[in-house]
Amino acid sequence: MPKVLEGIRVLDLTHVLAGPFGSYQLAVMGAEVIKIEAPDEPDQARFQGSDHDLNDAGMGTAFLAQASNKQSITLNLKSDAGRHILRQLVLTADLLIENYRPGALDALGLGYADLATLKPELIYCSISAFGSTGPKRELTAYDGVIQAYSGMMAMTGEPGSSPVKCGAPVVDYATGTTAAAAILAALLHRTKHGRGQFVEVAMSDVALILCSSHLTGHLWNGWHPEQKGNRYPFATIGCYQAADAPLMISASNLRQQRRLWEVLGRTDLIKQNNRERITGHAAEAGALREIIATKPVEYWEQVLHAARVPASRVQRMEAMVADEHVKGRKVLHRFDEQAGALEGLTVPVAGFRLSACDVGVSTLPQAAGAQNEQVLKSLGYLDGDIESMRADGII
Repeated sequence: MPKVLEGIRVLDLTHVLAGPFGSYQLAVMGAEVIKIEAPDEPDQARFQGSDHDLNDAGMGTAFLAQASNKQSITLNLKSDAGRHILRQLVLTADLLIENYRPGALDALGLGYADLATLKPELIYCSISAFGSTGPKRELTAYDGVIQAYSGMMAMTGEPGSSPVKCGAPVVDYATGTTAAAAILAALLHRTKHGRGQFVEVAMSDVALILCSSHLTGHLWNGWHPEQKGNRYPFATIGCYQAADAPLMISASNLRQQRRLWEVLGRTDLIKQNNRERITGHAAEAGALREIIATKPVEYWEQVLHAARVPASRVQRMEAMVADEHVKGRKVLHRFDEQAGALEGLTVPVAGFRLSACDVGVSTLPQAAGAQNEQVLKSLGYLDGDIESMRADGII
């Protein structure tokens, strides 16, 4: 099948997680992504991950997770020659995506206004912590800082406990996903109107969107989301200890809560409306704790699934990836014999599929600067030029 973004060239000046994940989502849809890193300070994600040897080699798993299907060049943008090369690349590109501090690239003559003058059709996506406007525009931040700033940490954890961040960097990945969606919208607009545009994504904005329902409630009547642990307004949604492991039950709507109480033999606890469910929380929670504790999670999963009540044991990641369902969904891609030292590397691809277009990865993550010669020669540079640039620290 064709790839929906085949023929689209992306210059990726991002680092760490949010920006690289956004460009990765474009890469799995077929865009040609050229990752551009500083020769003396490559993407810090290269040095982070679960394998210390890979970290030392600049190929940490935090980097590998979102670097497939990308080329890599190194370029010193603080040098006149490096900026000249980037401008040459812009003339060949459809999109530039960066996550520098707002104003940093403008100071180098590489901001949107500069590059749009050079190429009006260019789509320029800027990702930052707090956006390009407002009193916090120049502050830098990472996922944990934004979780703290946005109120997410304050509402997470058991009541009265210290604030807790989410175990996964959800703001980073949601920001990357948001950027990819916004870029696709800009590409569609360009197809219709022939013009590029500036796309801005702020992690702080994305964090607010992730808290949408809580935020709307707070702005309506001043209600503030406090720490509730695994407790929900309805007792039929929550985590209960089975005989051998915790079990998460989500009998959310009235039909599901009816089926739950029927299969548990407690039809006396069936409620007719949600207000009754809220006021009856204590009695329902007590009954569920008592009943669920009598059987193992495997029993409850079978019984509840048969009754069409959403439920799952709380399991570790190794159990999830071993599940036959995950294997069948093909969300993960494994690099085998052709991968050399990275044989067996398995990476997530995307959380979506297209029926008429291929979404996937085929090329391994690259070492920093692996495509320097290839890309520079495509711009007309000769071997001697490239050697001189390497000696001068330009690449």
